[in-house]
Amino acid sequence: MRISRIDTRYHVIDGDTAVDIATASNGRFAPDGFDIYERWAELTEWASTLPGDAYRPFDPDRLRAPVALPRQVFGIGLNYRDHAAESNLAEPDAPLVFTKFPTCITGPTATVTLPSDHVDWEVELVAVIGKRADHVAEDRGWDHIAGLTVGQDLSERKVQLAGPAPQFGLGKSFPGFGPTGPAVVSLDEIADPGNLEIGCSLGDEVLQKGNTSDLIFSVPELIARLSAICPLLPGDIIFTGTPAGVGGTRTPPRFLPRGATLVSYVEGLGELRNPLV
Repeated sequence: MRISRIDTRYHVIDGDTAVDIATASNGRFAPDGFDIYERWAELTEWASTLPGDAYRPFDPDRLRAPVALPRQVFGIGLNYRDHAAESNLAEPDAPLVFTKFPTCITGPTATVTLPSDHVDWEVELVAVIGKRADHVAEDRGWDHIAGLTVGQDLSERKVQLAGPAPQFGLGKSFPGFGPTGPAVVSLDEIADPGNLEIGCSLGDEVLQKGNTSDLIFSVPELIARLSAICPLLPGDIIFTGTPAGVGGTRTPPRFLPRGATLVSYVEGLGELRNPLV
């Protein structure tokens, strides 16, 4: 199952066709999706009964972030071995956790306004919580995931690294700095989440190309470690880290240009196409 928003309403997506969840369920689920992730198991069961003729074509440019306004947005730093190596840092013994403010979340084709000449790219696998997680064991981590999607953890490096203590939350939370989508893909459609190609590009130039097999802390381990500190709520999202190739570690450093389109993908989950202005 693939779930996303077309304009303001949640839909089940199948290729280039979709079903409006609220309409097809006769109001059983709210059109604004407030209860979509709270009732993920129930939604999954209902969606499996949808007939093929219920789906209608849609314009992909109307897709919005598949989680409209998550209550909590977590980010994980240095979670790919090759990214830790390019940063000349040791692999961490525990996840390096920061937060992005929910107002930065935007959709898969949204235009992003660059606030400066120091905005970096970080393509990421994003996990979406589908069941409250509170002190969850690692071997039960996947039980609390609704699905996975593609994300970009855009980062204004001067703000992020300014001052005596880094300001990760601020540097990563400008409007539009959290493109996600195009849909949340349920785990039954993903053969092996631990072996997915991931990357991003500008035009014909590949900026990043990696694989989720290089993750230091897997998604289930992240669920266990985060839920040991604070409850994870349905609809919360976790940016799980980025592979090597970010601009800030290059010599000289390189950042995103205005006038280009940043394309980001995760194998089997789709792609983001975000114009930069």
